[in-house]
Amino acid sequence: MMAEPRKVVQGVKYNSLAGEEPWRWSVSPSLSGKALPSSPIAAAAPMLPLLDGRSIPSIGFGCYKVGVVPGSAAGAAAAAKPAPAMQVIADAIAAGYRCFDSAQFYENEDLVGRALSASGMPRSELYIMSKVWTNKIFEGAAAVRAQCLKTIQDLGCEYLDLYMVHWPVPGKHVEAYKEMVALQSEGLVRSLGVSNYTVEDLADLQAAGLPLPTVNQIEINPFLYRKRTIAHFEGLGIRMQAYRALCNFGKTASMENEIVLSLAAKHGRSASQVLGRWCIQKGFQHIPKSERRERMDENARVFDFALDSEDMNRLEGLTTEKNLETFKSTYLKCVLRDTPLEGSMEGVKTEITLE
Repeated sequence: MMAEPRKVVQGVKYNSLAGEEPWRWSVSPSLSGKALPSSPIAAAAPMLPLLDGRSIPSIGFGCYKVGVVPGSAAGAAAAAKPAPAMQVIADAIAAGYRCFDSAQFYENEDLVGRALSASGMPRSELYIMSKVWTNKIFEGAAAVRAQCLKTIQDLGCEYLDLYMVHWPVPGKHVEAYKEMVALQSEGLVRSLGVSNYTVEDLADLQAAGLPLPTVNQIEINPFLYRKRTIAHFEGLGIRMQAYRALCNFGKTASMENEIVLSLAAKHGRSASQVLGRWCIQKGFQHIPKSERRERMDENARVFDFALDSEDMNRLEGLTTEKNLETFKSTYLKCVLRDTPLEGSMEGVKTEITLE
């Protein structure tokens, strides 16, 4: 028998069948009972303005594979057991991260929510974002609404600072976004966003007369720098969020790339810090992730040095046609992933802006 879903009542989250006591966002000290340390991230990371007048931290923490490897994730069967979510989130909080990027697809929002609550950080000091997955988008507005409520319930956060369409499911994503506008009007969501949108997908929202999203979260790094797409969104005031800013084209292609390593040596930094700094200087929100505390600290130390114009230009020249085609292949596969039309091309845009 499945346990009763966790309930949220005035910010309280509990499982009545399990006999749990309600818990809520706390202003108490951290897990150890000691005051949370001051952080160079919290002190140095600027807030980035959004189109709707709100703002977002310039660096966030990715929650993908925190505590759980999603069942349909690539390589899930052979994946190593992840570190406990409670410890990972506690370390991220201690390292100074205050923005957390979650998603229905990650299958861990309940774990992340418990860890955030146990950290002792007040809700007002956290920026929590999530994304609705393709299966719910395909099912329609009611499913999107139900999933948003479940996400808020699982995270125990009363509202989401940012809610996004994870992939633009053909013929369905406009309806999903429209329902998110309604959720925003009810105070359940503060800012609206999209993820993995092309120029052509954004045009669908514009044609429907819907408000522009405040962000578009896409893969961005020097090896996949889609200048025309980014310029189009930024020209409309839409903030770009970079996932996989530390790259997805293999360790040799990124962390061991000759140009990246030469810039790391020049500035006395690691390869990941060079890539992260490039992202920050471009004005993108940077969302690194790691299970290791030392890597969390390393990834965050991108605000106390700068790349010069020559450095930036060298990095921007690393994008290849092959990588652009890899992006297109991923897009064509994922827009219908986990829907009844998976494996087909029904309604899928095949002519999209790659660059």
